[in-house]
Amino acid sequence: MNLIFAALFFLIASVFALAGVTRAGLWVVERRNPPVGQFTEINGARIHYVHIPAPAGGDLPPVVFIHGASANLNDQMLPLRPLLEGRAEMLFFDRPGFGWSERGNNETLAAQGDTIAALMDRLGLAKAIIVGHSFGGAVTTAFARNHPEKTLGLVFLAPVSHPWPGGATAWYYKLTATPAVGRLFSETLAYPAGMLQLGNATACVFSPNKVPEGYIANAAIPLVLRPSAFRANAIDVAQLYEYTRTASPHYREISAPTVVISGDRDKVVYATIHSVALERDIPGAELVWVHNLGHKPDWIAPDLVVGAIEKAAGAAIDLLAMARTVESRVAGDTQGAGRCPELKAPDAELAPG
Repeated sequence: MNLIFAALFFLIASVFALAGVTRAGLWVVERRNPPVGQFTEINGARIHYVHIPAPAGGDLPPVVFIHGASANLNDQMLPLRPLLEGRAEMLFFDRPGFGWSERGNNETLAAQGDTIAALMDRLGLAKAIIVGHSFGGAVTTAFARNHPEKTLGLVFLAPVSHPWPGGATAWYYKLTATPAVGRLFSETLAYPAGMLQLGNATACVFSPNKVPEGYIANAAIPLVLRPSAFRANAIDVAQLYEYTRTASPHYREISAPTVVISGDRDKVVYATIHSVALERDIPGAELVWVHNLGHKPDWIAPDLVVGAIEKAAGAAIDLLAMARTVESRVAGDTQGAGRCPELKAPDAELAPG
């Protein structure tokens, strides 16, 4: 009996210790990564955003950026804002539950798309080119389907958009999405375990390309390890397969000019499923493959992303030529070789049309 009580005491003490480590660590994370923009209340949530007003003499329409899983507005703003400054009105925002945005009533991808539309209305953006990276690509499809009147064009960067073989995701997403156990996990183990794995995980997201110096700190990536953000991330990813299964047959209804950029060495999403199927399903979509590019076109090929925005806006841009230029820059990249496994899916498993 004494052994049972001792084990129980040790378990309880460990939970409190881990919770204390989490709270102390997150206090540091939040102070190192304060909000960089403004806030507004939309659909029961306080949304954090950065709005760059339309410049005098700008040659591009407004552009709205939708970041992916585990990220925040800095992930796209840092590499792309400097290239578009003075050319376009821009809107970067933390998706509900991420960065400094509250979750509110935004548990579904469609609801997140509605919140984006409401934020655009609040700021006076009637129509925009929507740029979605990774999970943000799925949110982009929800926005384009439900708000075509606000969609001037679409740019997908290493997107997830269609059902994939088996529909599996990492075990900790399903665990965290479970109400009781998930809350305990996110309040105790997620932060210390996440901080230990953050460097390796980031390297594999970029692989085979090099992680930009200071990326994790500059892009405020540790913000996702806060319990509320970690749960929001898990809930999003846990519902992704079902969303793509039901939504993808309707992508053919999207009529906006569309460009898809993907690398053939992506180690996060099945590019041969998602990107190929987007080109197939959205009428007139252009798919641009980049050899030896991983999952981060926004950071590794920001010039190509700007070219895609220009193309979606109607300019005569040779994106294939631009892709070859990017390929010459990254041809020798081998970061993560032998450490980050290749992600391959059989072509026969392409998403259903």
